[in-house]
Amino acid sequence: MSPNRANGPLGWGSYERLPRDRTLIMGILNVTPDSFSDGGTHDTADAAIAHGLELAAQGADIVDVGGDSTRPGSVRVSLEEEQRRILRVIRELSDRGIVVSVDTLNAETAAAALDAGAHIINDVSGVNVQQTMIELVARRRAPYILMHSRGTSTTMDALSTYEDVAHDVIGELCRLRERLYRAGVEPENLIVDPGLGFAKAGAQDWDLLRALPRLRTMGNKVLIAASRKRFLGHLLGDDQGPRPAAERDGATAAISALSAFGGAWAVRVHDVAATADAVATAHAWLGVTPPILDPHESEN
Repeated sequence: MSPNRANGPLGWGSYERLPRDRTLIMGILNVTPDSFSDGGTHDTADAAIAHGLELAAQGADIVDVGGDSTRPGSVRVSLEEEQRRILRVIRELSDRGIVVSVDTLNAETAAAALDAGAHIINDVSGVNVQQTMIELVARRRAPYILMHSRGTSTTMDALSTYEDVAHDVIGELCRLRERLYRAGVEPENLIVDPGLGFAKAGAQDWDLLRALPRLRTMGNKVLIAASRKRFLGHLLGDDQGPRPAAERDGATAAISALSAFGGAWAVRVHDVAATADAVATAHAWLGVTPPILDPHESEN
């Protein structure tokens, strides 16, 4: 592992200590004014730190901190602004023993975040991944989430043409993975994410969710990040339009339970409390963490 602050002498709050026998929960912490469902809610350091602690208390195994919105149509902020938003938040959460991932496209920000105590890099660049990011991941031996995407936030919606979305996405992830392996990234440090909503349209997201078994055959851990995304809004909408983002948590929890049932490494969500219940239910069904029952107690 890289010599991150949170992986120092205390030895707590580290990637290696994350549970390996169940699906993990990654709580989303957007320190931005313009994220698609919670922009501006936690856009000061104090508010973000408080919410990060709340997410951990609700059952988040990892808190994913981002300072630059990647919603469709968003405009990138400067490196200085991105880092101003997130570095204190990462430092404070890491110092309290929370495993932190940094959600960034930029190698410079990723390096600064690792120095501040982040444990994992969550990069949505996809086919546009920077060579400097690959070199950083290899050099620092940082766990890295490789998400599939095409284009940028302003162009990705026009790049959702596939012959077979699951086949094509897995193929592109495999080619990107080889770049990382050739640079020296260790397989155990690589997590793949099919990139729901990123250069995907409607039914394609459902095709990718159904392809979770095929994604797992890649041999890497798989992250599912469906929380409050557009395809859920359309599923739940009516003749007035898609359901608002903040009202999609029930469907998100259902996907989290199904993802846990299907063996996903982690699910990335806004509503940690509901997801924790959903994932615990899936684990009990599977017998991974069976419920504690009193054999003499009867319930209707």
